[in-house]
Amino acid sequence: MSNFTDNGLSPTSRYNDGSYIKKNNTYHIHDSPWKAAQIDKIISRNKLNISKICEIGCGAGKILKQLSFNPKFTSTAFSGYEVSKSAFDLCLPLESENLKFYLEDLLNKDITYDVVLCIDVFEHVENYMGFLKKLRHKGKYKIFHIPLDLSVSSLIRKRLIYSRDQVGHLHYFSPETAIETLKDCGYEIIDTMFTLSLINSPEKSFKTKLLNFPRKLLFAISPNLMSTLIGGASLMVIAK
Repeated sequence: MSNFTDNGLSPTSRYNDGSYIKKNNTYHIHDSPWKAAQIDKIISRNKLNISKICEIGCGAGKILKQLSFNPKFTSTAFSGYEVSKSAFDLCLPLESENLKFYLEDLLNKDITYDVVLCIDVFEHVENYMGFLKKLRHKGKYKIFHIPLDLSVSSLIRKRLIYSRDQVGHLHYFSPETAIETLKDCGYEIIDTMFTLSLINSPEKSFKTKLLNFPRKLLFAISPNLMSTLIGGASLMVIAK
């Protein structure tokens, strides 16, 4: 049983008591260039006109930093919001003229943006539906990246407990439940695309590498089927 439960603490206390950064000391910055590229891809294919972008739960801030380097966004103002002090400390050195970070909860701010990024975030939030309902009012468009933890393989290999203990996932989604969750919270789905998160991550275990060949093969046939059977995909969604 998790120490968080044994101590009577909230599972999300790990982000401020040092436990999360002890297990994830880089806040997954190795994935940031790839995630920024996926965000750019879905923004471009939907031809969004953007002057202000923010990210809620921006972690170490590297996704926003990567986007700020993109020539398409030279006139865009970027804002990152983070409630973990340890993550915020990693963000501050990345600030620039068009990129600012705030140790604040965006949901408590009277402010809106053209686009709000929510990248691998709401699966960590205890009251995730309440979080999503409030977030809906913070921007014209919301871009989500949602890990699809639920698969036949993850259930057989008991990977959900690993996701819970190591990276703090409290909720687990399939493509269908991810979309229905957003709809239930009042979102209008504009576009979706699958991403091959585990294949493209530079930090791959030996077991992950073994599964990557069937992942690639099945993904070419049906991303949904690959996600359901083997896992390793995430879902990117643009919603209003």
